[in-house]
Amino acid sequence: MSVTAADFGKVAVLMGGQSAEREISLRSGQAVLGALKRQGVNAHAVDVGPDVMVQLASSERAFVALHGRGGEDGVIQGALETLGLPYTGSGVAGSALGMDKYRCKLLWRGLGLPTADFVMLQDEADLEAAAELGFPLIIKPSHEGSSIGMARVENRRELEAAWQDAARYDVEVMAEKWIAGAEFTAAILGDEVLPLIRLETPHTFYDYAAKYEANDTTYRCPCGLDEGQEQQLQRLALKAFRSVDAGGWGRVDLMQDADGQFLLLEVNTAPGMTDHSLVPMAARARGIGFDALVWRILEGTL
Repeated sequence: MSVTAADFGKVAVLMGGQSAEREISLRSGQAVLGALKRQGVNAHAVDVGPDVMVQLASSERAFVALHGRGGEDGVIQGALETLGLPYTGSGVAGSALGMDKYRCKLLWRGLGLPTADFVMLQDEADLEAAAELGFPLIIKPSHEGSSIGMARVENRRELEAAWQDAARYDVEVMAEKWIAGAEFTAAILGDEVLPLIRLETPHTFYDYAAKYEANDTTYRCPCGLDEGQEQQLQRLALKAFRSVDAGGWGRVDLMQDADGQFLLLEVNTAPGMTDHSLVPMAARARGIGFDALVWRILEGTL
């Protein structure tokens, strides 16, 4: 039996919020809202704030287009569970683990999944442990997305400065061994891994500017791997995604090091849905237009 727009009822598109990714979330949310309205869905925008529970009182389900803390970390998912509203994407546990880069990597390591060496930075002693990984390193706030607060460091002095800078965004900061190689992203829709995208940027790494502002970032799809390698990477991405209890849709970022080994970077459980975003790009390569993609994601709530 085919699904109609009326089957969804009144849909709240959750966007904005108060995280460092607020502006990107507003862009994602407006794109999703437009796609739903074009298809006759009774959708309305909700800029998430302290009164979100009141705003959702008349809604029948939610499309989560929130990025970062409060939206991608299990917090809004818990509120939606309390209200009994079906919602898109991962549940509370999957969202929380996916957002927590450090604990996500601990889980992957425990399962024997490949990921670069890493150290949590909490005090001066941890800087020495990080330096022992060998430079260069990449410094990351553990609970931020969109590459906010990230920096590559080449020595002990830069390491300390980057740690202090990242700590402005998060009390938990992670140092990770720098991977020199190709970067890939695997978009996941239901049980399917969409065609891989290879990211190439003249920036030091795929940072905020490369993601949302630059015109010199290259997205290669087909990604350049042979069929066997691409399937291997897709299987790894799906296993990594499911291992943190993520579901519905999302994205897994990976790299291939100089020795050809694939290494997991992170999970995104509510990825961007802007004109620069990777999941819509991968969907197009699979023959799925933006409106159809949004519909399929929402269909997962039925």
